[in-house]
Amino acid sequence: MELTEKSVVLCTVKKIEKTNIFLDIEDNGEGTMVLSEVAAGRIRNLREYVSPNKKIVCKVLSIEPGNIQLSLRRVTTKERETVLEGYKKEKRLYSILKTIVKNPEEIIKKIKQEYDVLTFLEEVRDKPLILKKLFSKEEADRLEKIIEEKIEREKEVKKTFKLSSTSPVGIQEIKEILNIQNVEIRYFGSSNFSISAKAEDFKKANKKLTSALEQMEKQAKEKKVFIEIKEK
Repeated sequence: MELTEKSVVLCTVKKIEKTNIFLDIEDNGEGTMVLSEVAAGRIRNLREYVSPNKKIVCKVLSIEPGNIQLSLRRVTTKERETVLEGYKKEKRLYSILKTIVKNPEEIIKKIKQEYDVLTFLEEVRDKPLILKKLFSKEEADRLEKIIEEKIEREKEVKKTFKLSSTSPVGIQEIKEILNIQNVEIRYFGSSNFSISAKAEDFKKANKKLTSALEQMEKQAKEKKVFIEIKEK
């Protein structure tokens, strides 16, 4: 994918030096992020947001020769979830390709020259002939069947919860609590939210959801923010 300003990309934190965070951009070299672009407001614990080897989703602010500036705080929840879902499905696609072809890395590179992985999987579902350009007929038939059975049919679990605060910095604290990866959170008014997680089976989806809720409860307790998780 060719980078442009406002591109949303997956990055890996390399190191943190004073007020600069140095990052590897997936398939696109390196970039930097200043401390003020990590999160809005005062950062109480930087490691909640960035730490060496942690994968984060960033937005490209500017591109200059030898200098790509990135931001974490400007990424929306939906943008983050879309990029992380693509990364997760790319790893699963790679694992599947290893069982079918001898050169899965090269195939992934060819796919990403024309598509992002999510778009590729959608296109394959509607136009399976695309696979014939990359694989033999036997390989294409096997991959089409596996994609249909193992990648596209994810299970989803969901709960609702209430999150509120009377603190002067309550809005910022709530945003920090909601900054959870691997789940999707939606707001539907009056301090009420829904949270959902997807996986190939209900057990794994439940595990992801439970982990996210436990993390939110812990942060809410530390910040003295009211949280109520509803069972139904």
